[in-house]
Amino acid sequence: MCTCGGRLDGLAHSIEVSERGDEMKAAVFREVNKPMEVEEIEISKPGPREILIRTVAAGVCHSDMHFFNGTYPGQLPIVLGHESAGIVDEVGSDVTYVKPGDHVITCLSVFCGHCEYCLTGHMSLCQEPEVRRGPAEDPRLSHGGDRLNQFANLGSFAEMMLVHEHSVVKIREDMPLDRAALIGCGVTTGVGAVIHTAAVEPGATVAVIGCGGVGLSCVNGAALAGASRVIAVDMVASKLELARKFGATDVVDASGGDAVSQVQALTGGGVHYSFEAIGLKVTAEQAFQMLRRGGTATVIGMIPPGDMVTLHGVEFLQEKTIQGSMMGSNRFRVDMPRFVDFYLQGRLHLDDMVSSRIKLEDVTDALLALETGEVARSVITFDH
Repeated sequence: MCTCGGRLDGLAHSIEVSERGDEMKAAVFREVNKPMEVEEIEISKPGPREILIRTVAAGVCHSDMHFFNGTYPGQLPIVLGHESAGIVDEVGSDVTYVKPGDHVITCLSVFCGHCEYCLTGHMSLCQEPEVRRGPAEDPRLSHGGDRLNQFANLGSFAEMMLVHEHSVVKIREDMPLDRAALIGCGVTTGVGAVIHTAAVEPGATVAVIGCGGVGLSCVNGAALAGASRVIAVDMVASKLELARKFGATDVVDASGGDAVSQVQALTGGGVHYSFEAIGLKVTAEQAFQMLRRGGTATVIGMIPPGDMVTLHGVEFLQEKTIQGSMMGSNRFRVDMPRFVDFYLQGRLHLDDMVSSRIKLEDVTDALLALETGEVARSVITFDH
């Protein structure tokens, strides 16, 4: 706890929707580690509080890979994808927040608005079932009469998405949607972990372990927060060089020796804040070990279920803290429009994050490329 011209910026396009819904193309995930095929599937019409969106762009995030390779269990068959932006095509009878033609970013932090978490400002922790269709209702997605699941209540590896109205935020129309898609998960997760979960203050020292999409966003977020030192840690030289563009003041090549000792040497004893953006037991432990007394480690990566993180108890006497972060502790309808402004002001470096733009049929290859560690983000772009 993850990027073109006029068409991507949202030219008008009409879609005929029958009473039973419509058909569209989607990459359907049916078996672990098996290539996804692009299939013609059915998508329902919007319910009273639902929105039908034409997907313009979708980022390929490591969270999708965790389910594709079976590290995390999923309900198959399913349409993966959760980092996306598009244009509203149709709205349900009770929807007032958006209208057809609006540009939106989706977010997996779907919120109900009235549970304890929502009312205390922790919307990213909301788990209320009302934001998705129940088992007795017609499915949003289906194939040949069989239900298809939506990853994170979104399923953006598809030409269209049918989602709850609390899954989207409306954004300004001069924001390129292929870059806006990145804000839907990786950017918000990384920047949010810095400014919300950890609340990094100006002048603090920061270390970020892992320079994929989320880690680079942490680096960018630390620079935005005014950190005095931002140390990027990775084993891939090209990603460390990229981290400098995002605001890293120092880099540590973990392939060339103990990363913890290198960070401690750079800072004279450790950092105020560290962020783990890979999802491994060993790097979570390193994030804690990199701290100076009183420091805070934030684990963002999805550590495989069953893995136990081991910490030395004596370090708690130094008032060190380790914590998790879910989607950057976001308030996405407030945060994402601000991130859009940061990008358009040149302060959020989304252009450099895009490794490649691909078609829907290339999504399996893009997922596998994440395993090499060389890719920040591949973005699927859709032609409507």
